[in-house]
Amino acid sequence: MNEQKRQEALSLMVERFGHDTLLSLATVDDGRPAVRIVNSYYEDGSFYTVTYALSNKMKQIEKNPEIAVCGEWFTAHGIGENLGYVRDDKNAEIMSKLRTAFAQWYDNGHTNENDPNTCLFRVRLTDGVLFHNGTKYEIDFIGEV
Repeated sequence: MNEQKRQEALSLMVERFGHDTLLSLATVDDGRPAVRIVNSYYEDGSFYTVTYALSNKMKQIEKNPEIAVCGEWFTAHGIGENLGYVRDDKNAEIMSKLRTAFAQWYDNGHTNENDPNTCLFRVRLTDGVLFHNGTKYEIDFIGEV
């Protein structure tokens, strides 16, 4: 993909996913696929979400960090990473963005930031396919921040 088309694709990613977005997240559990929908936020080649470190998805990702995602005419592969406690200073900047993006539901009792197992989860994308107005973009995310 030429650089202009790549930049178009990355702009579309921000437009489409740079806010609270439902995203299907697939992991592998003892050789079987497992999929669930998560609220996510896209920035700089990664999707971010807040989850629980002791959840099944995080246990599965700990064993095998290779995941797949799907949402709004986009499919991709990536590497799942537990970035640690949501209140850790190193997570402050991205957590500020997530609290804003997820403001409609974030404080409804589902998320407990006082629990140290409430963690920031990142899907660092490696490759994906995005469709927009009849154009197919095959995106190589390697090298994105």
